[in-house]
Amino acid sequence: MQIDDVVGGATTDALPVAPSLSPTLAAARVPPERVLVDGRVVFISALAVVIAMAAGAVAQILTRLIWFVTNVSFYGRFSAEYVTPAANQLGGWVVLIPVLGGIIVGLMARYGSAAIRGHGIPEAMEQVLLNRSRIPARITLLKPISAAIAIGTGGPFGAEGPIIATGGALGSLVGQVLRTTAAERKTLLAAGAAAGMAATFGSPVSAVLLAVELLLFEFRPRSLIPVALAAATATGVRIGFGGSAPAFAMPNLLQPHGVALATYVILGAIVGVAAVFVTRAVYAVEDAFEHLPVHWMWWPAIGAVAVGIVGYFAPRTLGVGYDNIDHILSANFTVRAMVALCILKFVSWCVSLGSGTSGGTLAPLFTIGGALGGVLAAGVAAAAPHLGIDLRIGALVGMAAMFTGASRALLASVVFAFETTRQPLGLLPLLGGCSAAFLISCLFMRNTIMTEKIARRGVRVPGEYAADFLDQIQVGVAASRPVVSLSADETLESVRARIASHAPEYAHQGFPIVDAQGLLIGVVTRRDLLDPERAPTLRVRDLVRRPASIVFEDSTLREAADHMVREGVGRLPVVARSSPRKPIGMLTRSDLLVAHKRRLEELDIAEQHLAFRVRRRRPPSPPEESAADHQGPARTRNIV
Repeated sequence: MQIDDVVGGATTDALPVAPSLSPTLAAARVPPERVLVDGRVVFISALAVVIAMAAGAVAQILTRLIWFVTNVSFYGRFSAEYVTPAANQLGGWVVLIPVLGGIIVGLMARYGSAAIRGHGIPEAMEQVLLNRSRIPARITLLKPISAAIAIGTGGPFGAEGPIIATGGALGSLVGQVLRTTAAERKTLLAAGAAAGMAATFGSPVSAVLLAVELLLFEFRPRSLIPVALAAATATGVRIGFGGSAPAFAMPNLLQPHGVALATYVILGAIVGVAAVFVTRAVYAVEDAFEHLPVHWMWWPAIGAVAVGIVGYFAPRTLGVGYDNIDHILSANFTVRAMVALCILKFVSWCVSLGSGTSGGTLAPLFTIGGALGGVLAAGVAAAAPHLGIDLRIGALVGMAAMFTGASRALLASVVFAFETTRQPLGLLPLLGGCSAAFLISCLFMRNTIMTEKIARRGVRVPGEYAADFLDQIQVGVAASRPVVSLSADETLESVRARIASHAPEYAHQGFPIVDAQGLLIGVVTRRDLLDPERAPTLRVRDLVRRPASIVFEDSTLREAADHMVREGVGRLPVVARSSPRKPIGMLTRSDLLVAHKRRLEELDIAEQHLAFRVRRRRPPSPPEESAADHQGPARTRNIV
């Protein structure tokens, strides 16, 4: 057998060798070397682009369907032209329109699929974490229709939530129709979701970041590339339909300086506290609905009563309300109008979402946060005009900080606010304010508005994304050395005698078996060696039942751990690539655990590695002291 054959076979599951070695080493099992991307990634990327084009079309269709339902419901005309419910002339009858929409959504949820309830992203997260990214096919159709009815009849939601959910369902559907792995389906689901967001707002970078922070739970090229291509494609579709103007028009900003920047950070922290309150309020309302003595099918209609009543007094709270965000960011609303919009939009959205209807969270959170940020900025500007606080920047920071605090999608929120307004001078206050909101959210809230629902069902959602520690350590560093091997021609009687001696080197649970030349034949366990049903005269080589699974000393512990799982073994002989049949160590599951000790030390042990010292001169000695009294080392004192 040639050495190059073994080394070259490191990218395969099994390595054939010469038949003359059978049954000792019919195949040298080595861990497949992981690569960043391969041909499969190209295929998934191509699928993601196709899904993105479909998601871009779905975004246009759903948006126009919402407008159509709005026209029919509030104005009695059959048209798909853009219109908001705010200008309706229905008077008190306006209360009934959202209720009718709630009844229809409740019926669709009960007799179609209960999965259409909610704002979509938590449900997609649950499918990723628990169901191998398999979303039922009917959701692809029922979710956008139910959302169009709920929003078109006055529901205080954004269109982006259902579009994101529908794009994710479309990606999952494609992944189920074709032969894909669970990881590939997750990538397609995330690609569809990112495409939906990008197609709605024209924000491809923030769409990718949102997918990473809320759906992928990883940052790897094989998943990032398809998602990024999907977001770029969907943005191109949006431009083709509606042009390249930013989603939210906003006058150009001036660069904030000094105390103003610190003020925006404090503003972000205050909005972060509000985000914690908003999240808890939504789930408190949801808990209240759980105690109602009626079937959940009627909950959306009950919640819609609040929507209709609030909409009667404040028509601007009805529907998507993207125009409200435009006015807030342009400082076109008075402070009184922003206070009213913030409070009433929150009440309407909180009750409606808690009732389990179909709708999104992004636009309502942006509206509430933007209005709150604008009000706070106006208060500071009135109290301290010399600080140079800009109401528009305050609203921008409030908008992004609210979503950051509620979802903890920090980077997505910052970049989203920039992409949708094209105001680069807002990036610095955005980063500071959103970071403060993120800090407050992490301190005071265990789960987020996206994860609380599924966390209550026992689903653990990753909240941190760190480099795999095992992927940073080579096997040769962690393996046990020197290797304690057994000769293939030894008898069990001889080996058992050494084990019975309780020598430390024979306390292992597995031993590599080598021939007269020291070449690896296989691995046997302590249980096999001590099995009383095996004759003492039996040779050790006769216990070898399968080809050896080996690992190279320059492989990573992650590759070794994955190889253990695939092979169903708890220990691997370690070999050098230059001598792939000569064991130089053993790697066990215990070695993998011990390797984590350094990681825990880095987390838990605080050390001081530098200390600064200054020399302090002694005062001059009195004349009567002798010169000998001045001898000795100079005294020092620590200042750090």
